[in-house]
Amino acid sequence: MRVRTPERIADAAAVRRRRRGSGARDQLMIIAADHPGRGALGVGGRPLAMGSRVELLDRLTLALSRPGVDGLLATPDIVEDLLLLGALEGKLVIGSMNRGGLQGAVFEFDDRFTAYDAETIGRMRLDGGKMLCRIALDEPGTAATLEACGRAVTELAAGGLIALVEPFWSSRGGHDLSPDGVIKAINVAQALGATSARTWLKIPVVEEMERVLAATTLPTLLLGGDPGDTPDLTYAAWRKAVRLPGVHGLVVGRALLYPAGDDVAAAVDTAVSMLDP
Repeated sequence: MRVRTPERIADAAAVRRRRRGSGARDQLMIIAADHPGRGALGVGGRPLAMGSRVELLDRLTLALSRPGVDGLLATPDIVEDLLLLGALEGKLVIGSMNRGGLQGAVFEFDDRFTAYDAETIGRMRLDGGKMLCRIALDEPGTAATLEACGRAVTELAAGGLIALVEPFWSSRGGHDLSPDGVIKAINVAQALGATSARTWLKIPVVEEMERVLAATTLPTLLLGGDPGDTPDLTYAAWRKAVRLPGVHGLVVGRALLYPAGDDVAAAVDTAVSMLDP
């Protein structure tokens, strides 16, 4: 299809049955698959776990088919593969926008918008755009990233679309995942753009989540990340955090697509069971 009839991508987007309303639950379960776009292919001790696109699509179609899964967060290439496969009917779809800050690159904090833009997200009938906003005080590229994120928030809101901002207080050594670090990142992120009317946040589960969530009035989704060798502890932390005010669901990728034991369906079902009925 990609060789002979590439126009079928736009056709599939035009006729895709979109999600209407919030569904039966007040909280959302979104499957994330935008890590490959910045060269982040590792899961646990497997540095190229996400390297096979065919295997990733198999895992994604299975995850999206499970009861209670509301949608997808991904880059255009993955969204388009899943459109052609018919796997996005009735789902929320959030397009990932800035993937230019490649993992480990000298320009990592100058996180260019190399994937979706707000105009295309609207034309493809997606539901919003997600942007990574790493804030490093000793990295000059942070300024360009902040400006670009602010512009994207404004443009998405003008089109009536969700702007999902994922902020981190960061450095070359990694993210500051202390409660204070996450609170600082939240406060910078929620001020981006000419309006916050359509802004949602995507934040990690850390200690003192009650205090962290008191930093914002914006709707918040919790990100999963890589649970490593302690998935039970990770799931316990998610289960506790999703009960807090302001939390409207989970956005999880690698932890569910490449779980310990490789049972994708069971991992997804476990995560869905944590959400409000």
